[in-house]
Amino acid sequence: MRIISGKYRGKKLYPPKNLPVRPTTDFAKESLFNILNNRLNFEKVKVLDLFAGTGSISFEFASRGTLSIKAVDINSHCVDFIRKTTQELNFTNLNCVKSNVFQYLNNAIETYDFIFADPPYDLEGSLNIPDLIFENKLLNVGGFLIMEHSRNLTFVDHPNFSEHRKYGNVNFSFFARHID
Repeated sequence: MRIISGKYRGKKLYPPKNLPVRPTTDFAKESLFNILNNRLNFEKVKVLDLFAGTGSISFEFASRGTLSIKAVDINSHCVDFIRKTTQELNFTNLNCVKSNVFQYLNNAIETYDFIFADPPYDLEGSLNIPDLIFENKLLNVGGFLIMEHSRNLTFVDHPNFSEHRKYGNVNFSFFARHID
């Protein structure tokens, strides 16, 4: 796993091999951040990374100087790796929380400019993640959510859906929060 851009561009990270994760491929991550470069001012956004896993997406944002990033994962080994790497790289803008994502979404009080969700592809309830985010008003007006998912899921009928992108086997659905 490597950081694509920012202060730690090219930095290789070595998560433990026994983590129960399916990291976003470098190809898909690079394509995603090419899109985000045109949509976000990294220094001014608050990011929520759900099902953070190895922290790959969070570290990419942190390396680019994002205002604040909250990474959420239920697996203690994933959380330990993210916290350890955060300390090693001296990221002061990244906070990792060990929590069930669904409980976190129902109890969160902070709002975010960008939310990334990468649940396990077979996770029951994955289709409800966009609803939980919008119903709980966790996304700021003008902000957006990107959800990584298998090709078996579709969100085109969701009222906040805006576009779909596919990179190899990786699918991203984009959702936007407009003025209520």
